[in-house]
Amino acid sequence: MAELKIEGVAKTFGQTRVLHDIDVTVPDGGFLSLLGPSGCGKTTLMRIVAGLEVPSAGRVLIGGRDVTDLAPEARNIALMFQSYALMPHLTVAENVRFPLRMRRQGSRAEQEARVAEALELVQLSALAGRMPRQLSGGQQQRVALARAIVARPDVLLLDEPLSNLDARLREDMQVELIELHRRLKLTTVFVTHDQDEALSLSDRVAVMQGGRIEQEDAPDALYDRPATRFVAEFIGGANVIELAPPGALGVSGARLVLPPGAAPEGARAVALRQEDLALTADSAGADYALPVKIETRIFLGARARYRLRAGGLVLLAMVPRGALAQADVATHVVWSAQAMRFLSR
Repeated sequence: MAELKIEGVAKTFGQTRVLHDIDVTVPDGGFLSLLGPSGCGKTTLMRIVAGLEVPSAGRVLIGGRDVTDLAPEARNIALMFQSYALMPHLTVAENVRFPLRMRRQGSRAEQEARVAEALELVQLSALAGRMPRQLSGGQQQRVALARAIVARPDVLLLDEPLSNLDARLREDMQVELIELHRRLKLTTVFVTHDQDEALSLSDRVAVMQGGRIEQEDAPDALYDRPATRFVAEFIGGANVIELAPPGALGVSGARLVLPPGAAPEGARAVALRQEDLALTADSAGADYALPVKIETRIFLGARARYRLRAGGLVLLAMVPRGALAQADVATHVVWSAQAMRFLSR
C-alpha cells in the first residue's frame, strides 16, 4: 500500500492532446474512480500510472517515489483489464501464481500459500485445479482479480473490470470489491464509464471530460453539489435550465423569477435532480411550478421516469411508485427552492 500522486500529467498523440495537466492524489488505502464517457482520457491516464504510456509532461509518484521513468515491472503495481487475459493452458492456481513466478517472489511453497490466500479471498479455493474454459464469466473475473492482488501491489489498477458481466453479476461483484478493499486496504484506481459503479465503490470520484478532470470529490458531494453542467448531467442525469438575466429561469412560454440574491454571482444555470421534481394537478404553495405536458412514462419497478414538456423545455422527473396515480393526471411540475443547484459553468 502507498499513496499515489499524479502531478501535472499531460499526454499528446501527434497533434492531439488527450490529457491536460492532470493533478490527483489517492491516499494510502484510498479508492478513486476515474469516471467519464469513452474517449475522455481515463484509460490513457491509467496506462501512464501503470507505465504502459509515457506522459508528455508531469510525473507519477508512488509512496513518494518518482516512478515516471520506471518500467511497469519496477513499480509494484497490478493492472486488471476488462478482458481478464487468463492463460488458457494454465489452471486457475497457475494463472494466479504467474505474477509471483515472473517476479521470482518467494519459494514455490511460499507462492502456493499466497495463491491459496488470494483464491480464498475471492471465494474460488474449490476451483484451483480447473482450466479457464471451465469457468463462468464471473469466475474468470475473480481469477483475474486474485492474480492482481496475489503479489501484494502498492497500487491496484482496475480498467472497466465489470463491463463484461451481466447486471446481476455486476452488482454482486461490486459488493465483493467493496469487501475486498475493506479487508486489504489496497490503494485502488478504478476506471469506469458507469456512474453507479463509481458512486457505490469509491471514496472519491474524478469525473473526466475532454482530457480534463471536471470535478473530483466524494460521491455524495458530486451528486449533491456538481461544479459544472457536465457533471450535473453525467451523474444522475440532472435537468439543467439556463439562467436568463436578470435572475430568471429561461423557460420558453413561462418566466420564473428568482428572489433577489437567490442565484450566486456568476451562476449561469440551475440543475434540478429528477427525483426532486414532483408532478401535481395543484401547484398552490409550491416554491416553483411550471405547466407541463406528459410525453412519456417509463415504468422502472419501484419508480417511473416521466418525460415532460414545458414550452420549449424538456424535463425528466423520477416519481416513486406510490405517487404514480397522482402523477398521471398532473398538469404541473413543482420543486422547492432547496432543490436548485446553481452552476457557474
